[in-house]
Amino acid sequence: MRSIVARDVMTPEVLTVDENLTISELAKFLMGHEITGAVVRDENGTDVGVVSVTDVASATSNGGERITRDRSRPDFYVRGWEGSVAEEELSSLHLEEDGLRVRDVMNPEIYSVDADTPVSEVAETMLKGHLHRLLVTEGDELVGVISTSDLLGLLVEGRGRGESG
Repeated sequence: MRSIVARDVMTPEVLTVDENLTISELAKFLMGHEITGAVVRDENGTDVGVVSVTDVASATSNGGERITRDRSRPDFYVRGWEGSVAEEELSSLHLEEDGLRVRDVMNPEIYSVDADTPVSEVAETMLKGHLHRLLVTEGDELVGVISTSDLLGLLVEGRGRGESG
């Protein structure tokens, strides 16, 4: 019997944004898709980072004064994609700040696992790194995202099968 791997539990729809989007355009994109983060791509279509509402808030709060983020903390991976962002939450941010682009606020670190990684290794990676999501790749191609909710879904499904079978 084949073990369960990342591809079996991942969400294949990973939304991406261009690194040159303004922060205001990013906010509209996130609200429109009811997500809190996205993968960032450059003009060549290469994944160059990730951006989340937390990144926007960190960069635009405090009266519009830019805040230098500690890039060693993977906020994008800790905050859930499962939630959405409301317009009210973004209204207090200074999204119209001149010149601020996604590339200015994104996290350039990308945490990923191969699609054939056993879920036990995925879970271990997430636990050790205090991550709530990992991107899933096949070679150099981004094919999905796996979250703690995806892993918890396995427990619920497993319990259900055990009780009925």
